[in-house]
Amino acid sequence: MDVIAFYDRHPINEAQILEVLRQRGRLPGRLAPEDLLELDQDHFGGLPAVEALARLAGISRGSRVLDVCAGLGGPARFLAWRLGSVVTGVDLNAGRVAAARRLSGLVGLEHATRFVRGDATALPLRDHAFDACVSQEAWLHVEDKAAVLAECRRVLRAGGRLAFTDWIAHPRLAERERARLREWMAATAVPTIDGYRALLARSGFVAIAAEDLSVPLRQILRERLQMFRSLRAATVARLGQAQYDAFDQLYAFFVGLVEDGKLGGGRFGATA
Repeated sequence: MDVIAFYDRHPINEAQILEVLRQRGRLPGRLAPEDLLELDQDHFGGLPAVEALARLAGISRGSRVLDVCAGLGGPARFLAWRLGSVVTGVDLNAGRVAAARRLSGLVGLEHATRFVRGDATALPLRDHAFDACVSQEAWLHVEDKAAVLAECRRVLRAGGRLAFTDWIAHPRLAERERARLREWMAATAVPTIDGYRALLARSGFVAIAAEDLSVPLRQILRERLQMFRSLRAATVARLGQAQYDAFDQLYAFFVGLVEDGKLGGGRFGATA
């Protein structure tokens, strides 16, 4: 599946967020950033995961931050609101970029965040423009990871920090399972944790840190699958039975790979 099509059909989207806000009586009306915090984090680990990346990247008030593959912009808004950073988000999916802009406008963060459409392997940004670069569980969709890392290094100032999470392969992940990940969720390349370390070093990064998150991700994934299934009626009403069934099958397959120790997650930090 093409990555743009995958996120066009993803059950976590702007319409779902707005519907929850309406059900809670928050819309119509003025919204605060806090209203979105539990709804717009389209990645695993929620706000604690964003905070961990912020610490690893050394983000503080006034930091110029780039979020690569920013999606709906949840982490960008959190960093701008909680830490006072100025955040640019780049994403390939035009619909996600437009939604991120609208959601930021709803909570009054349009001046602290900006979102642009762009390819992670050819960022439409100037050299040395950022103090920190972050990304969360997105680069599995990018075949040429060396190009992404080279672009991150290009746009970081000297001494700037890169911090990201992504899915990693363990030795028992079979080729047929990799093929299904490519087919079902546009997971074009899933390296090992050592593979990522080597890619970072070859890209010129130093002070490289890598942490295996596979064990804590198991519980997070179980909870995400349960949450998705608890919203079955609303998801079917919004997306249709066929699309719900497709994502339910994908979630179950994904959770199974992590439970079986074939797939996991890693958190990485490095200095440009």
